Amino acid sequence: MPSSSTSSAVLKTLSPSRVKNLLLALSLSCIFYLLLSNHRQAASLLHAPPVLPPQATPVTPTSRRHLLFAVASSSLSFPRRRPYLRLWYSANSTRALAFLDRLPDGGPAPDLPPTLVSEDTSRFPYTFPGGLRSAIRVARVVKEVADRREPGVRWYVFGDDDTVFFVDNLVSVLSKYDHTKWYYVGSNSESYDQNIKYSFDMAFGGGGFAISGSLAVALARVLDSCLVRYSHLYGSDARIFSCLAELGVGLTHEPGFHQVDMRGNLFGLLTSHPLSPLVSLHHLDAVDPIFPNMNKTQALELLFEAVNVDPARVLQQSVCYDRTKSLSISVSWGYAVQVYEGNELLPDLLALQRTFTPWRRSISAGSSRYMFNTREFPKDPCKRPVTFFLHSILSDENGVRSSYEGQIVGHCIRGNTLKNLKKITVFSRKLEHDIEQMKALRRQCCDVLPIINGSMVIHIRQCGDNELISMQF
Repeated sequence: MPSSSTSSAVLKTLSPSRVKNLLLALSLSCIFYLLLSNHRQAASLLHAPPVLPPQATPVTPTSRRHLLFAVASSSLSFPRRRPYLRLWYSANSTRALAFLDRLPDGGPAPDLPPTLVSEDTSRFPYTFPGGLRSAIRVARVVKEVADRREPGVRWYVFGDDDTVFFVDNLVSVLSKYDHTKWYYVGSNSESYDQNIKYSFDMAFGGGGFAISGSLAVALARVLDSCLVRYSHLYGSDARIFSCLAELGVGLTHEPGFHQVDMRGNLFGLLTSHPLSPLVSLHHLDAVDPIFPNMNKTQALELLFEAVNVDPARVLQQSVCYDRTKSLSISVSWGYAVQVYEGNELLPDLLALQRTFTPWRRSISAGSSRYMFNTREFPKDPCKRPVTFFLHSILSDENGVRSSYEGQIVGHCIRGNTLKNLKKITVFSRKLEHDIEQMKALRRQCCDVLPIINGSMVIHIRQCGDNELISMQF
């Protein structure tokens, strides 16, 4: 090891120019080293796998189990409404709770929603003249079910014990919306006069409505204060609507919810349903059986045979024309087929036939106003189309075949084609819309095959890009 004196001697022998050159050499060496290091790093980056931003956990599609139904009922009405509840509720796939004033006689039934007793609401004021205080209890169901914090609930759905839901269709409709945002989904009344009396922007409770999970939690926190402020209102749905309005939330209209504020024969409503999937039917105690020669329960069970095969297509109206026979045919799938002689323009067939009467008996049928286009239903049966009602339905790997048989009315003079027509068979594929298709629905077309031995065959299909639904000459 050199001594300190030796080092000093060496430094003294270096001239300033030699020191300068030495420092320059050292600087160049450092620069070359850094350049070589950066080059190696760049090369390694080129061959390394790309660094991707963190991905959000994928959201699974909304299913039946993501919906929790809260059914408003009572100890008096619950036993009578069991046939309606059994139509749509399934313990294996449907989550539902029925809220009553007290438990009914008898134990729980496995084919019915579990029953709960509503909390006491005697502390809340109710000042509507002649109204029912039960409106407060029913409104508060929204808070009681949300406060349960049931796991995995994306949507809370509310209805009455005589509301028949079409659950798969409701899942499809709600899938269009983000359940993490605030949504209040439903529809108002079919009756213009009922909307005038209550609100055009309120979801009528009998037809049912859905509230997203995030909104339900917020609503539950403030609902009791709203019940105090809105003691003067008549119904539970008006209280919910008013409190949601205070939260700044408006109604998202979906025409598949049906309050059914009408009486009598629903044929006109059911044969001209909007393109939106059928979601609910209410007030079924106040209407006739929807199929002839059956009671109400039997008629609804027949409709649900179609619902269970192809829920999205049920009541969807397709119109096709037979130019060779000069026939116009309207298919309300899973319910009825109407055959008209001559050319009936499509917009005329889309309007509802006035087969029903107003909900408010004080209003005459002629002066009643509705929220849709209507047309006359002739009093003379011979001026009506020939109607064929659903008889049976069969589904296999080749598709769905539904059969419709004719209703014989009087001794009407018909052309030979209609006079000899006894049966109609409709072939279709199961209707399955993805979320994007649900946002832009289009009516389907149909073809009429030649009539053989009094039997007509109709094939429902997607319309071509530029295809018109009309009588082509």
